[in-house]
Amino acid sequence: MIEETRFRQTMGHFVTGVAVAATRLPDGTLVGLTCNSLASVSLDPPLVLFCVDHKAASRAALLESGAFSLSLLAREDEALSRRFATEFADDRFEGLAIREEVTGSPVLEAALAWLDCSLWKTVEAGDHTVIFGRVEAGGFRDGGEPLVYFRGRYGTVSP
Repeated sequence: MIEETRFRQTMGHFVTGVAVAATRLPDGTLVGLTCNSLASVSLDPPLVLFCVDHKAASRAALLESGAFSLSLLAREDEALSRRFATEFADDRFEGLAIREEVTGSPVLEAALAWLDCSLWKTVEAGDHTVIFGRVEAGGFRDGGEPLVYFRGRYGTVSP
């Protein structure tokens, strides 16, 4: 079996987009984390997935809430990505422009694109939980370039 470090380095050669997965708990608390393990799964029904480490402080809230948003970050959003990648903090959303769409989950106004999802299914896979969401709404803004992650660094690509 491949060593963990070698596996991480090898997978680091796969360019991924960067997103913030977020939810609102019944008491109104906003919870979110940075993710780059995100994929489109199905058109009918419209499904996406992302993966969350079992040790992530936001994992329980994402599973409990029954809904989440995915704010796909733009090139200029590296600071947002880093902000949501730190250990759990109550002030991650402080000062950020957000809005609600269908599920009540917070969508970051700065996002290049966004999806609002209801929790569809979860699957335990190794040290992560794969969270599937049924896309209830989505959209994007004109212009802009995506924030990407490659070999442990942020970057961008232009179409």
